[in-house]
Amino acid sequence: MNAHTRISRRTMLVAGAVAGGGLWLGYAPPANATANAPGSLNPWVRIGTDGTVTIIAHNPEIGQGVKTSLPMLIAEELDVDWRQVRVEQGLADAARYGEQYAGGSMATPTQYEPMRRVGAGARAMLVAAAAKMWQVPVDSLTTASGKVVHAATGRSAGYGTLVALAATLPAPDAAKLVLKDPKTFRIVGRFIPGVDNRAIVTGEPLFGIDAQVPGMKFAAYQKCPAYGGTVAKVDMAAALAMPGVRKVFVVPGTDGLAAGVAVVADNSWAANRARNALQIEWKQPATTHQSTAHFLAEATRLATQPPQRTITSHGDADAALAGAAKRVSADYSYPFLAHATMEPMNCTAHVTDGKVEIWAPTQLPEDGRAKVAKALGIAGSDITIHMLRSGGGFGRRLASDFMVEAAWIAREAGVPVKLTWSREDDLTGGYYRPGGFHHFEAGLDDAGRVTAWRNHFVSFGTPQKFARAAGIDEAQFPAGFVANFQVGGSAMALDTPTWWLRAPENNAFGFVMQGFIDELAHAAGQDPLAFRRTLLADGHIVGDPKSPESFNGKRALGVLDKVATMAKWGRKLPARHGLGIAFHFSHLGYFANVVEAGVAADGTVRIDRIWVAADVGRQIVNPSGALHQVQGSVLDALGAAQGLSVTFRDGAVEQRNFGDYPILRMADAPPVEVAFVLSDNNPTGLGEPGYPAVAPALGNAIFAATGVRLRSLPFDSALLKA
Repeated sequence: MNAHTRISRRTMLVAGAVAGGGLWLGYAPPANATANAPGSLNPWVRIGTDGTVTIIAHNPEIGQGVKTSLPMLIAEELDVDWRQVRVEQGLADAARYGEQYAGGSMATPTQYEPMRRVGAGARAMLVAAAAKMWQVPVDSLTTASGKVVHAATGRSAGYGTLVALAATLPAPDAAKLVLKDPKTFRIVGRFIPGVDNRAIVTGEPLFGIDAQVPGMKFAAYQKCPAYGGTVAKVDMAAALAMPGVRKVFVVPGTDGLAAGVAVVADNSWAANRARNALQIEWKQPATTHQSTAHFLAEATRLATQPPQRTITSHGDADAALAGAAKRVSADYSYPFLAHATMEPMNCTAHVTDGKVEIWAPTQLPEDGRAKVAKALGIAGSDITIHMLRSGGGFGRRLASDFMVEAAWIAREAGVPVKLTWSREDDLTGGYYRPGGFHHFEAGLDDAGRVTAWRNHFVSFGTPQKFARAAGIDEAQFPAGFVANFQVGGSAMALDTPTWWLRAPENNAFGFVMQGFIDELAHAAGQDPLAFRRTLLADGHIVGDPKSPESFNGKRALGVLDKVATMAKWGRKLPARHGLGIAFHFSHLGYFANVVEAGVAADGTVRIDRIWVAADVGRQIVNPSGALHQVQGSVLDALGAAQGLSVTFRDGAVEQRNFGDYPILRMADAPPVEVAFVLSDNNPTGLGEPGYPAVAPALGNAIFAATGVRLRSLPFDSALLKA
């Protein structure tokens, strides 16, 4: 996900009065804002006459904490106490807010400064109001805890008493605002509990699946097990005869809407019972020949041939390999994965008089608006989207298929409808992280330095273009650190839809790159940490030194050294216990992990502890949320490495529930110790870059414990028996 909000430093701030007395403040709307959009100069900040500060959280909250962290930035510069703040979730409205989405770990890097300027702008207007009221210079005033203070006379005024006057004053130029010195921060950098925490633990309705609308009915939707299948024939009689069932109808397949049969009933129990009673004959798609066995055979065949195309090439890898003192080769692979969010896909929709109202846990609401508008043949401006909290996203809710289904079914039903996917729907009818295969060869010189690197990468798509989320970045480390470097690519056909999953592409590349680098370290007879330090050499930057997207070797060295210190790297361990180390750069963040693991005689792997060192810039906005994000991503990656795989037979996904797609259980979650390495770089995101280095660190720890190198995910413990 590359799209992100861009708000210029010179964007004009706007202000106005709110009903009941108070001040709202926001940016002027984007140039493409619709002229007749109600309230198009939408505020982020609203201050009541009682001094209460309401801050609008305009991005989707999927568990990454932005509903807390972005308002913290505003509150910090506004100079109020956090206890004065109330946070409200904003509507989906690109005309008011610009792009709203959750993806790519981009909330902090794109909005760190703009949200600070929103708060600073409000503060400046309140100070100007006090200066006018007291007839004193602006620079003689200070603020603290929601008050303007004139130290010379001892006067002070709460923001609530100043808002009416402030609303009449011109808004400041955002570019001329003076922001706080981070050394003076009182909110940013503190452990602040999530604003929804109490509601979550007490079971208050917050999530999409909790939505309630007057007159609402419940829907279940049966689609073909094989992707792309359509309804050939259906017997609805048994379903329609069941108590509580209101309607049963066929939904034709269109662009963005999978074909199937919908059931609308008084409650979800009745809807699902009726769905199970449907007798459907499917017109099977041409993809039914696709299977995991077929993919493996095709990948094996492609690996024996030259790559279909060159992705990147520097130096002469062939000559360097031929002249190497030692050559090392290995094949790595990883499977398809489902997102498997705890809250399955769901959406509530009401279609009436040509207008649509939607309540959805979405990561990309404007995509949902566009797709619903297209499917129903209406204008996007006639769609209202309430962004409800998501019980996990991991990229899955960047797709909007569940929103389109709910809107279509609601229109046909003629009443508000809540569509909830079953867990089986979620696993078998989703979008998937694509699998891949890597065929490595590397050369070492007499000193054990890497002189050549070659990778034939096989995944899915066409010879000219990889499928979505299946490609490989030509700058993937160790690109830029090996003189003779070559990556070629081949692709096999796939009709199942692929999609971004947490740390797209990097979630797999971390495993294969850092696993093979570990093999090279052992082949060179060197300590894995020392080998990586040598490979990183002088820690130079690969690419534009001014771009945060360029790999910075010094920052990688920084997290490697930190995590090694945390874990006391090199210490003696009992038999069949080992330490594994790995690092990775993705989504602007540098992460290094050490895993300590023990392997029992029966092959069972026990993870004692995981250490994480992270460099995501100079400022951690909310250490509480940051810690949870890192720990969550580590445990997410750990569960995937140990037991998750999506397989196909006859074009359909074989896994149906958590029994055969075993998400990590709490009892199996090891302690995760996290340290942040602050560097003089702009703050970046945390939801994704903590994921990629986990699987290789675990695999490397297993090798250290057993001498067995596991090159395929998920790890097969049967190979580890003593």
